[in-house]
Amino acid sequence: MALHKAMTIAGSDTSGGAGMEADLKTFTAMGVYGMTALTVIVAQNPLNWDHEMYPIGMDVIEKQIKTIVEGIGIDAMKTGMLGSAELVQLVADTIDKYSLKNVVIDPVMVCKGIDAIMVPEAAKAIKEVLVSRADVITPNTLEAAYIAGMDKVETLDEIKEAAARIQEMGAGYVVIKSGSRNNSDEAVDVLYDGKNYVVNTEKKIPGCFNHGAGCTFSAAITAGLAKGLSVKEALAEAKEFITVALKNSFRLNQFSGATDHCKWKK
Repeated sequence: MALHKAMTIAGSDTSGGAGMEADLKTFTAMGVYGMTALTVIVAQNPLNWDHEMYPIGMDVIEKQIKTIVEGIGIDAMKTGMLGSAELVQLVADTIDKYSLKNVVIDPVMVCKGIDAIMVPEAAKAIKEVLVSRADVITPNTLEAAYIAGMDKVETLDEIKEAAARIQEMGAGYVVIKSGSRNNSDEAVDVLYDGKNYVVNTEKKIPGCFNHGAGCTFSAAITAGLAKGLSVKEALAEAKEFITVALKNSFRLNQFSGATDHCKWKK
C-alpha cells in the first residue's frame, strides 16, 4: 500500500483543537502520513483563555521544511498561521525551489470571534506572493474580502465575485467558506475553478463547537490531494469529514470546544 505524505506549515494550538494539531489528526484519520514545520506556539491563559503567541525562529522553520521536503518528500502541503511577511516569503520560495505540487493555502488572517486582520504585513504578503502559488486556497468570507479587495463578502453573489477575483490573481481553485460568519441557518461553500462555480449548501449543525474547523477542512482537502484525488473529489471528501467532525464536536472547558477528528470512517 502506497504511503501518502503531507506537510503542514502551521502554528501549534496548545489546546489541540486547531493549528498543526488539527492538521495532523486530520491527516492521520484520512490515511495520510503527516509532518509539520512549526511556525508559532499558541498558549491559552487558563483563567480567561486569552491567546499568547510565541514565534519560532526563521532559521528553525527553514530547517524543519528542509528536513521534510529534502529528507522525506511530500505529495501535498498546506499552510496555516504565518505570522510575518518574511515567513510568507520563505513559504513562497520553498514552493518555487522544490516545485511543490498540491499546494493548499489556508490564508489564516483572522481568528474566530475577531473581525480584524491579525498581522497586516503577513496578510499583505499572502495576498501578494502566496495566492498565485496556490493550487487551492480556502479563505473564509473576511479573508476573501481582504484578498479580493472588496468591502464585504456576505451574499452568494459577493462570494462568487470574490472567488473570481482571487482566481484571476493566479490561484488554481478557490474555495470560500461561509459558515459561522453568516446569520442564516445554512453554511455555504463555493468552489470556483476559473470557469464554473460549485455551490454547496448545508444546514448548520446546532450547538456544535467549530474551533479548528477551518484548519481541519483545509487539512482534509490536502489529505485528499495527497492520496491522488482531484480537487473536486478532495473537496467532497473534506466536506464529509468536517461534517462528521462537527456533529461529534465536544466541550473542552468553559471557554472552548473542539471538533472530533476520530469519528470519520471511509
